[in-house]
Amino acid sequence: MTIDMDSLSWLHGKPVCQGRSKVRPEDFIVKEQLGFDFIGSGEHFMVKIRKTGENTKYVVNELAKACGVKSRDVSWAGLKDRHAVTEQWLSVHLPGKPDPDLAQFVVEHPGVEVLATDRHDKKLRPGDLAGNHFELRLTELTQPQDLVSRLENIQQQGVPNYFGAQRFGHDGNNVVKARAWGNDEFRVRDKSKRSFYLSAARSWLFNQVLSQRIAQGQSSQLQVGDCVQAANQDGWDVVTEVTTELQAQVDTGSLLITAPMMGDNALPSLGEVAAFEIQVIEQEPLLLKLIRDNRMRHERRPLMLRPSEMHWQLEENSLVVQFSLPAGCFATAVLRELIDEPEQKDGRDANFDQ
Repeated sequence: MTIDMDSLSWLHGKPVCQGRSKVRPEDFIVKEQLGFDFIGSGEHFMVKIRKTGENTKYVVNELAKACGVKSRDVSWAGLKDRHAVTEQWLSVHLPGKPDPDLAQFVVEHPGVEVLATDRHDKKLRPGDLAGNHFELRLTELTQPQDLVSRLENIQQQGVPNYFGAQRFGHDGNNVVKARAWGNDEFRVRDKSKRSFYLSAARSWLFNQVLSQRIAQGQSSQLQVGDCVQAANQDGWDVVTEVTTELQAQVDTGSLLITAPMMGDNALPSLGEVAAFEIQVIEQEPLLLKLIRDNRMRHERRPLMLRPSEMHWQLEENSLVVQFSLPAGCFATAVLRELIDEPEQKDGRDANFDQ
């Protein structure tokens, strides 16, 4: 059994407008938002790049060569899609060494531009990313008039905070492998594969809980036993009483209802909410077993995703839409509520990670 993203509920109803995204790399522009400034000195050489049609790890390896260091001495805050135009910072560990000349590096790699350099006292690490700003062009739209009301609804209410298909590998293979691993069909020793499979397992279970809450009309309705977190905060509190004030905070997006990123410990949600979550999760017993066997720590993730800085321009049969999302959230979650797009057969989405 593979995974079916079309089985997940839509918040605003399944789109009636068909269209295409990422026809060209220029149709999908991503600009990284670190959320902090560099101090201008230190042993880490910071390089801001714009890349077109290249993946992050390839550029990292080539930049390491240009700087005379090993690939492990170059780090990043987030991986970026190959089939896009993306801007991001990389850090190169160069203690006691001057800033290298990257002119030849740029000549040899026409898909990469160096936009700026700086110095900092710490290297970039995964998780340092605050978010990303997106500029997307959707083309070949069959019913563009349907998009205006959808865009307004998304701006006001947000979209389901689904993990995108790219989290699950080509044809959902990471979930398939995770189930087989949970069934003790093989062992996984490679650290990167373990990470991919465990991440896919937790993400798919989250998607299932979120989809069922939408189907029941409860995605934005606060319930006793819900775990909620303030916007832009990591911790959560359990709701013991639903008040008009709390529901108003949910409605405005300042308070977020969450769903589980499963771990091996007990759910922190209570009562009917906990019973509902575990009932959905137990429909995937092999994924749940895998997560528990690997002693993963329970976390929570908001159900809803509200794009910020959102604006758009609709043309005859195309749309340009811009918005910002927090780190760990997927632009494809927004696209999914806008257009019905045929599945990409070239695997271009399978390697995308924000």
